[in-house]
Amino acid sequence: MAAEPELLPQVLVLRPKPRLEQALSARFHLLKPWESTMPLDRFVAAHAAAVRAVISTGLAAVDAPLIRALPFLGFVFTTSVGVEHIDLAECARRGIAVTNAGAIFSRDVADYAVGLLVDVLLRVSASDRYVRRGSWPVAGDFPPRCKLGGKRVGIVGLGSIGSEIAKRLEAFGCSISYFSRNKKPLFPYTYFPTVGDLAAKSDVLVVACALTEETHHIIDKDVMLALGKDGIIINVGRGPLVDEAELVKHLVQGKIGGAGLDVYEREPAVPEELLRMDNVVLSSHVAVFTIESSDDLVELAMENLEAFFSNRPLLTPVHGTT
Repeated sequence: MAAEPELLPQVLVLRPKPRLEQALSARFHLLKPWESTMPLDRFVAAHAAAVRAVISTGLAAVDAPLIRALPFLGFVFTTSVGVEHIDLAECARRGIAVTNAGAIFSRDVADYAVGLLVDVLLRVSASDRYVRRGSWPVAGDFPPRCKLGGKRVGIVGLGSIGSEIAKRLEAFGCSISYFSRNKKPLFPYTYFPTVGDLAAKSDVLVVACALTEETHHIIDKDVMLALGKDGIIINVGRGPLVDEAELVKHLVQGKIGGAGLDVYEREPAVPEELLRMDNVVLSSHVAVFTIESSDDLVELAMENLEAFFSNRPLLTPVHGTT
């Protein structure tokens, strides 16, 4: 016989995620503010005494006001890898444990980053549009493209995603170098102490680091100039890692060769200029989403929640909060 909802551990879910909700609802009492007519702050206040865990989906903010409104909150799970939307300092002050998606998306995002790069260089999407609009029989063969093999690829952030990207691009015959907060002696790739130095020695920059105050606009005007007019920028990290206004300007002026972007500064808004460029490949922040990774995420959320409510070690704790 199933437990009564009020007897189950109460978990506040900040935004809808049907697959996750369905899996967790048998084990936890999920509080869903979007199903209420009350504003979020009133909904939270009405349930504050019962909430011990929060699930942040879709980068929903777990900020200081929300944390302070939940006096018995002890655990936050975010469905993303990045945690810039969570006030980690306030969580640490309160002793609130935070876990994220860990490395479950790393291989999928790496596949997607390589796919974007292949598309930008080999112009697969542009060629597809060329055929569909009937240009082939009228204007002749599609213009020559650039090959991927032999390209010098600089990876910004050699973490779990960046290292998977490097592994894949090595198989294409690319030479790999990287910038990271610290040198990674376990990897055979060339390390550069600044992103500018990395860009100057690269044909392609793949951006895969976390978004922090230090990495905001880490790809700026100077980095783009160092990369040069034939350089390619691929961003599968976060939009604000790249100075988007400068990127648009450099692309319009032909100072950058192209870009593959899954993320943007003001999502879901995308600069109008990018929509008209055949040397730019765009997608809607979907690099992490596969059927398999969605299943893995549900399982990870369940295991982390059960570990928290059973006082067992968490599976994917975020450093500095536990």
